[in-house]
Amino acid sequence: MLSWSSSAETLIVGPEGVPLAFAQALAQARDGDVIDVLPGVYKGAVGVIGQKRLTIRGVGERPVFEADGRNAEGKAIWVVRDGDITVENIEFRGARVADANGAGIRFEKGRLSVNRCRFVDNQNGLLTANFNDAELRIADSEFVQAVRQVGSLPHLLYVGRIGRLEITGSRFHQGFEGHLIKSRAKVNRIAYNLLVDGPEGGASYEIDLPNGGDAVVIGNIVAQSAQTQNPVVVSYGAEGKAWDHNRLLLSHNTLVSDYPLAWFLRSWPEKLGDDTTIRAVNNLTVGPGVFSFGSAGSFDGNWPTTSSSLLEPMLLDFALQRDSWLRGRADSARTLAGDEAVPTAEFTLPVGTRPLAPPTTWSPGALQR
Repeated sequence: MLSWSSSAETLIVGPEGVPLAFAQALAQARDGDVIDVLPGVYKGAVGVIGQKRLTIRGVGERPVFEADGRNAEGKAIWVVRDGDITVENIEFRGARVADANGAGIRFEKGRLSVNRCRFVDNQNGLLTANFNDAELRIADSEFVQAVRQVGSLPHLLYVGRIGRLEITGSRFHQGFEGHLIKSRAKVNRIAYNLLVDGPEGGASYEIDLPNGGDAVVIGNIVAQSAQTQNPVVVSYGAEGKAWDHNRLLLSHNTLVSDYPLAWFLRSWPEKLGDDTTIRAVNNLTVGPGVFSFGSAGSFDGNWPTTSSSLLEPMLLDFALQRDSWLRGRADSARTLAGDEAVPTAEFTLPVGTRPLAPPTTWSPGALQR
């Protein structure tokens, strides 16, 4: 295994080009180097990341990379070509391109880790290509304010047919026509996130997994706005089979809708193959709508309720009221669906997670406090 640690250098970028402009640092960086970005606004600082191993991180107050009418290769503010790349504490804002798919980051191949970043007002927050061995990991990040372009279907996150997607501790809100998360990945792990579109949001699906795959969705708070373009909250398999193994596990999610009649889960296992499995345990559905209806699978320990049973949903506190009769009503997720169904963390504002010690008795939904 190769190591760059002994020869790695740190290059420092400033908004006025001192010590280096971003383009200079990107041109000079060798595999294994680190680019530290000082606070400030970087207008039009677009680029292609072609290194095989590189870390780019904001230092201190989060630097903002504003497209300002520019793009790399007609695709994005940054294009990640093919490598093991880490991006930390950077904001990407205002990506626009001619085909309406302008992204904060366009990830093409390799492995990309995105930590504590923010994607604002882009045609797609982050968009990937379709390489089966690519892996994308997103942690403690925010995707917000889909561009208001009617008919363009902007997604806050659009993941193609890659090998693996992991999202933890992240927040998605203020979508428009497109989805908050759309993923065609072979393996999806969506855990302990806040996907609450909010009163200013108008997304369609909150989670769309159109080609199925092996998906575990656990411990998320997922809320659909009254202005949604589609009453479905979580969609699985609508566009047919792309992978040999197709399984959906929904465990301990809080699924909320302000729409008059929601479809909390809609699935198309008949499009994915006879061996497709769908398992939903200990989820909490809030608002009028259907959950298991029309979805072939196994459903246990799921409870419906109303928003009045939650502490302060308008303030993004979706925990059950202290005296709620639903507290302690969940069965053991491990008994129902195995170790993978047991939550080990909870989302915490503004982004991030906190460890979750197993309670004496479990409650349905994402929050046990």
